Amino acid sequence: QVRLVESGGGLVQPGGSLRLSCATSGFPFSNYQMSWYRQHPGNEREFVASMTTDGGLLNYSNSAKGRFTISADNTENTVYLQMDNLKVEDTAVYYCSARRGLGTPHWGQGTQVTVSS
Repeated sequence: QVRLVESGGGLVQPGGSLRLSCATSGFPFSNYQMSWYRQHPGNEREFVASMTTDGGLLNYSNSAKGRFTISADNTENTVYLQMDNLKVEDTAVYYCSARRGLGTPHWGQGTQVTVSS
């Protein structure tokens, strides 16, 4: 059974940092593309960052470039999103996704990130 469990969200002041984690199980981690998405209230889910678990093909949204870093620990089957210089507009529920090729992506339950003074 595929499982993705996000953690690390919380309340942080503008300019602060958070590190999100996505622990996975139930699929061959090394054969999947891992991604982070976020969803603001009332909006559709939007892409934040992705990577192949061999460390290649890193991709970021314009809003994430220069502030967020996606990485993976293949020994722990975990993907991370380091978020620095957070802004109020980064407030959202952050979701982890795993996808093999053009297959149906698997999703976690999400973790809330709130940036507020």
